[in-house]
Amino acid sequence: MKKFAFIGAGSLQFTSSCMRDLLTFDAFKDCEIALMDINEQNLNNIYKVCEKIKEAMNCPDCKITKTMSREDVLKGADGVLCTVFNGDVDIWRHEIEIPKKYGVDINVGDTRSVSGIFRALRNIPLMLDICKDIEKYCPNAVFLNYTNPMPMLCQAMQKHSNVEVTGLCHSVQHTIEMLSEWLNVPKDEVVYKCAGVNHQAFYTELSHNGIDLYPKLRELLKNPEYYNKELVRNEMFLQLGYYVTESSGHNSEYNQWFRKRPDLIEKYCKNGTNWNPGEYAFSLNIRLDRKKDPQKQYDEFLAKDVETKKSCEYAGEIFNARFGDGKPFVFNGNVLNHGSISNLPYDACVEVPVVADRMGFKTTIAGPLPDHLAIINNITARLESLVVEAAMRKDKEAVYHAVFMDPLTSAVLSLEEIRKMCDEIFEKNTAFLGDYK
Repeated sequence: MKKFAFIGAGSLQFTSSCMRDLLTFDAFKDCEIALMDINEQNLNNIYKVCEKIKEAMNCPDCKITKTMSREDVLKGADGVLCTVFNGDVDIWRHEIEIPKKYGVDINVGDTRSVSGIFRALRNIPLMLDICKDIEKYCPNAVFLNYTNPMPMLCQAMQKHSNVEVTGLCHSVQHTIEMLSEWLNVPKDEVVYKCAGVNHQAFYTELSHNGIDLYPKLRELLKNPEYYNKELVRNEMFLQLGYYVTESSGHNSEYNQWFRKRPDLIEKYCKNGTNWNPGEYAFSLNIRLDRKKDPQKQYDEFLAKDVETKKSCEYAGEIFNARFGDGKPFVFNGNVLNHGSISNLPYDACVEVPVVADRMGFKTTIAGPLPDHLAIINNITARLESLVVEAAMRKDKEAVYHAVFMDPLTSAVLSLEEIRKMCDEIFEKNTAFLGDYK
């Protein structure tokens, strides 16, 4: 019997999808799904959800346990999945509302820009504590992280722990699903190569039956119906020549082109027709609404039939490759570069094709990015490395330097204004950050 520890199990989307995926593999039908969350109400709710999934998947030998103890959930685990969030949603709120006061308009704020930087500073110590517990209670476990900001958290863990860890995001496969639908091509027949940094990786190859799909996509985007679906990403593609992975809303806050003036926000960030066009505080507002009725999402899940098909998440396939039936699996993972992308920093955390098999994770050689894309990713990667080292040293000056270099923040604010803004966020985050000097 294999044991899978879910830390932060109350995250309904990831826990339900990954558990269902695990039970599609013969090797895991009698596994233990060990749930851990510090919120007892969420823990009890997700336990009910998992029991329903177990019944729907017809896996009576699967064992589901729950605990509020990280020690208990990790003891003897073969695989660990993490979806934790250090700090209440109100802390996240400060990291978005304070920049807004200074004129920096944030869409999500969980991965980059000033909000993502402070989220990393809050979460890096927690993630390293989890790694210490893994080293103590299940040192051979495979650790898959779903928590953002993905690159900074993964780089900290990969540099400063001995845990076998990679970070997973579904933006690569979701974007392929979207583009294949637009182009009327079966998604399983699309051949692609995607590389860069998380949420800002680019499809350097995109083809079907040996034919480049980019000319067809460029022609399709002359139709306003399709162009308006992803205003930011489509404009980036038309200007840069390559499609980027994460949604328009996310990407609008990763660069200096779309959110530095009210007219640009109105043009590119409010009227897109896909799920996240770029409206201010998009994900935060969803979380705040959910906070008013935390039971609602679980009740809605429990009231409907359970989907039994495997999702697009990578976790189940990775665990199966590592210690299930051993079939190798290729996925886009977040790993230290170490030469995979030759024109990005050697020790940056990049998102590139990785092979999982019985022996571990093998990072592929993705090759150099086109020069203009490498400039975009170099700024991001070097900034993120600076944040990781700032967190390890508790170095306030290094944090200022990182925010100085953020494309969106630096397009809006002066150096002095950025420092004042950061000081306000530091003050609100004292309970989580401690004494930065």
